[in-house]
Amino acid sequence: MPERVALYLQDAHNLRDGLDYVRYAEARGFEAVWQAESRLVRDAIVPMAAYAAVTDHLKVGSGVINNWTRNIGLLASTFLTLDDLAPNRIICGIGAWWDPLARNVGIDRKKPLTAMKETVLILRRLLHMERVTFDGEFIHVNGIQLDVVHGNTEPRNVPIYIGATGDQMMEMTGEIADGVVMNYCVPPEYNLKAIELLKNGTTRAGRKFDDLDRPQLIVCSVNEDHDAAIDTTRELLTQYLAQQPHIAKASGVAPEVVQQIQSILGWPATHEQIAKAKYLVPEDLIIRITASGTPDEARAKVKEYIKNGCTCPILYPVGGDVKLLIDTFAQK
Repeated sequence: MPERVALYLQDAHNLRDGLDYVRYAEARGFEAVWQAESRLVRDAIVPMAAYAAVTDHLKVGSGVINNWTRNIGLLASTFLTLDDLAPNRIICGIGAWWDPLARNVGIDRKKPLTAMKETVLILRRLLHMERVTFDGEFIHVNGIQLDVVHGNTEPRNVPIYIGATGDQMMEMTGEIADGVVMNYCVPPEYNLKAIELLKNGTTRAGRKFDDLDRPQLIVCSVNEDHDAAIDTTRELLTQYLAQQPHIAKASGVAPEVVQQIQSILGWPATHEQIAKAKYLVPEDLIIRITASGTPDEARAKVKEYIKNGCTCPILYPVGGDVKLLIDTFAQK
């Protein structure tokens, strides 16, 4: 069993059911819950506040929000507020978003490395309660400071993790972030290159690599029936490989398979389109890039990611019995 384990929630469940899942995960020894914010479906901040309110020890992370749609002042005050609700339990996971979604809502993701670096550095300074003046390429602030009159005016302990996928973003994460949220739908050997890139970054910054936390999202479908678990994951991969091409690329999926799926799925995809296209996703791919199957099969796959550098699996229950997944990886 991994020494650390976390739960990942997105939109495949009723939000109030999510409160039950996080309470159960806390009772079974999980370290954290991470809330997704990816498609135009569920904001991360509202669920994070709800999870923080119904737990006592569980860490609560954004897995991940993007650095384009909230200005730096709002971003800092949001995480200040979450820390007020759950002191020292909040994690800011932030990523560079992805096209075509960003483009379709009017965001031009030019110079993503520069934009991310400015966001992380200025956000950290604001959460340290500094007064900040900064004139960068993307962030322009003049003498701003978190305006706490009634409450805690001490620097806040909100670590910043970057959800990195590309090589350059991975290296920069090693330089400037408190941790990395490594991506899902990738084979365990993907981690070997990611670790090398992260080490390049920590070395360049004169940091210790072991001080960089490396939790990893892992798609995890657990069912006593192997075939049922595989079929549930197949539906998820059908949608993700079509709509998030950066994940497909990192997964090593053949471009022609992605193109075939994209030719069937619309935006947003319907259940009927997913059901039609899912048979294009082969079982060997599912087994290679996810932890899907019986409880024993899922545990064995997660161990491969840990062996290759993941410090804490963040398990994404794609369907079925979420409590069975929690029991499968329970720490107590």
